[in-house]
Amino acid sequence: MHDGTSSAVDFGQRLRMLRDRAGLSQEALSHAAGVSVRALADMERGRTRGPQRRTVQALAEALGLEKDEAVELEKAAALGRPRPRTDTGPAGPGTLALPRDIRDFTARGPDLARLLDLARDPDPDRPSVTVVAGQPGLGKSAFAVHAAHLLAPHFSDGQFALDLHGMDPEPISPRDALARLLRAMGVAEAAIPADTDDRTGLWRSLTAGRRLLLLLDNAADEDQVRPLLPGTGPSLTIITSRHALAGLEAVHRTHLALLRREEAVELLTRIIGADRVRAEAQAARDLADLCGHLPLAVRIAGQRLLSRSHERLGKLVARLAAEGRRLDGLQAGSLRMRAAFALSYRQLPPDAQTVLRRAALSAGPDFGPETAALLAGLSYDEAVTRAEELTDAGLLQSDADTERYRFHDLLRLYASEQVEAEDGPAVRDAALDRTASWMLRRATAAALHFDVDHERNATQSDPDPETAPAGRDEARAWLETERAQWLAALRRAHDAGRHREVLDAAVAMHWFSDLNQHWEQWVEVFRRSSDSARALGTRQEEAVHLNYLAWACNLCVHDPHTALASADAALTAARECGDGLQEGWALGYGAGALHRLGRVAEAQERLREGARCLASQDSPQARLAELTVLNSLGTLLRQAGRAAEALEIHRRSQRICRAGLPGRTDEVIALYHAVARQQIGNDLAALERWSEAEEPLRHSLAAFEAAQMPAWTEQARLDLGKVLAVTGHPDARETLRTARDALTELRSPRQVEAMAALAALDGTPAGTD
Repeated sequence: MHDGTSSAVDFGQRLRMLRDRAGLSQEALSHAAGVSVRALADMERGRTRGPQRRTVQALAEALGLEKDEAVELEKAAALGRPRPRTDTGPAGPGTLALPRDIRDFTARGPDLARLLDLARDPDPDRPSVTVVAGQPGLGKSAFAVHAAHLLAPHFSDGQFALDLHGMDPEPISPRDALARLLRAMGVAEAAIPADTDDRTGLWRSLTAGRRLLLLLDNAADEDQVRPLLPGTGPSLTIITSRHALAGLEAVHRTHLALLRREEAVELLTRIIGADRVRAEAQAARDLADLCGHLPLAVRIAGQRLLSRSHERLGKLVARLAAEGRRLDGLQAGSLRMRAAFALSYRQLPPDAQTVLRRAALSAGPDFGPETAALLAGLSYDEAVTRAEELTDAGLLQSDADTERYRFHDLLRLYASEQVEAEDGPAVRDAALDRTASWMLRRATAAALHFDVDHERNATQSDPDPETAPAGRDEARAWLETERAQWLAALRRAHDAGRHREVLDAAVAMHWFSDLNQHWEQWVEVFRRSSDSARALGTRQEEAVHLNYLAWACNLCVHDPHTALASADAALTAARECGDGLQEGWALGYGAGALHRLGRVAEAQERLREGARCLASQDSPQARLAELTVLNSLGTLLRQAGRAAEALEIHRRSQRICRAGLPGRTDEVIALYHAVARQQIGNDLAALERWSEAEEPLRHSLAAFEAAQMPAWTEQARLDLGKVLAVTGHPDARETLRTARDALTELRSPRQVEAMAALAALDGTPAGTD
């Protein structure tokens, strides 16, 4: 038996002899066989010890060999082919054995199943490659190692694992990685080519046609891994990286998600044992939540508890509950959550580091490029570029539909630490002030699109008119999307004593607030604006904003006690400064609170007084206030069993709307008309004039839907559904069910009424559907 070296010489000599006999140059044989001249030269010189069967067959056909000669040439090549060293024995200096599997590996079933499908049904000509990327702590390497052990039986020609040290200051170069792979395949040191391209060619020649499993862990970028990928054959390569490696073509992608809460608890159970978890089940769930369901964080917490068998889970929960100490608590031996984040952070260019840490100052669960740009002191386009880099690096998650980004909770804590460490209080406060000022100005301008007195001037007050929302739809979308940011800006302006900015924003918001009555934040907005008016010493403005606050307490959080106190304070301020309009509003809002408190007679009296006060005034604002008060008065009369009187009052409101209101747009008048129609429909229903009630209720529902006012829409839908139920209409059940579900989501007290109406229709006790 010849050894590998002698067989390589035999093959090379045999090939050269056959080529000379055929009278072919290396260039001619290269062209005929489809093999490069360099590859032919390496074969004849013995540098390629044993080409693959396909290559030998191509050479035999190009040389015109008889069957026996072709067989002999193949035998010579086969003797020179190295046998891969697998992980079945002790790992010697040339082996790349799979790392030890983790005994308590948890979850990831669907992701593992997809990889198993790749292993079971490989393409014989195209090697499969899957990229496992994502944020620090997701357990990418643990997943890849576990998957490799599960898939190993499907790859009989060997399994290799190579750590590419992608997060080190100097990751392994492709040239050095190829040398290690070639040595693992049995190539002698002297036979490894010097050039990286030559090493890639030899590697792909050796792996062609073989069932190999290759794990490339911790990749730095695409350029590092491309030369290491097999070119043909049924192999599978699993690549892990903190970067997305988006430039790799024709690869599968495994997107690991955060663990679900129950999976995080299961991982904790496997680490510390079922008895301890069972004894403190709620603490285990709380611990999973504090770890953000991040596998590495849960593992660190588990290992810490494992090393302290006497320590209660509740003690660690209490420690981690303090945000300032959470990252300190997530360390166990050499496992440290902060270190995992720091490794990625140090790899970032300076601008990307700035965006990451300053974005932690944003309010709410996510943020847009505008916020990132303002906080970091960059242009919008620069901020987008840096945010996308951070997404590719696994440090931010991007929204599937919009250009918005979010942190994992623990990574946000780390980024906040970097603000304190690298920026300091002065730079931090300047960034927050800059952002708050811009956000509040834009929010004020956007809200003015809904103000019937100022909507035409909205864009003029925007901090960047060229990018300002155009029209109500865009303005509404911006205000809803950036609610957390502009509310935080309002707080900062109020706390800094910039009271005029607070009042301007709140005044601009009051029309927009009608579209989103379900927002509890309106109470805070108008409480702060009331406080700002008081600080500025303007009683008339104080009356205005106390009325706004009474409205919010009545309709947004259903707190009649606070609403009545605010309305009474507004009434006092309005009378002191002689503002009849605000006096009328205060009487109306106070009546609404009294009604909710069951003081019906007092409520009716205030509404009548308010109607008289407003009827004596000529302004368009007074007419709208009068309509509101009249509609409320009619509602109270109907609920008191005086539906005929209520119908008369609501028809009066309708006549005012039909007559038109000078200085008010058709859209505004249509909304007030819709309210009047809704109440007329309810009055007719109370009078059991069911067939007449349906038409005005349908009109009001359509108007509220067109105006995108969910709180108003669903109440009108409930009223219509109740009428349809009485008349036996086939749409009754679906109408009531839709209203019930929406009112429940809006946290409306009328959800109970909807449940009862649906239960009555179905003949079941309320709440059983």
